[in-house]
Amino acid sequence: MHWLWAIIVGFVLGLLAKAILPGKQHSPLWLLTIFGMIGAILGNVIAEALGIAETRGIDWGRHALQIVAALIVVGLGEMLYMAVRGDKKQRA
Repeated sequence: MHWLWAIIVGFVLGLLAKAILPGKQHSPLWLLTIFGMIGAILGNVIAEALGIAETRGIDWGRHALQIVAALIVVGLGEMLYMAVRGDKKQRA
């Protein structure tokens, strides 16, 4: 069940990052899900390093770090996606 939860969280984080970032993102949903999963992992690693990964109640700090990491990963991933994929679309 952990893999299913990771996919769901990655999907939600990817969509949140897409909604927050300005402009239109061209990445497909499956790629946004992967970007969100990477952001969640990076956010967890940073939270662990800061010592805020496990707290009582809701881990607001960890979740905030996951969203920030997802924003960065989606932004960078979108640039890379357009650099690779956008050039092919223009040639066709």
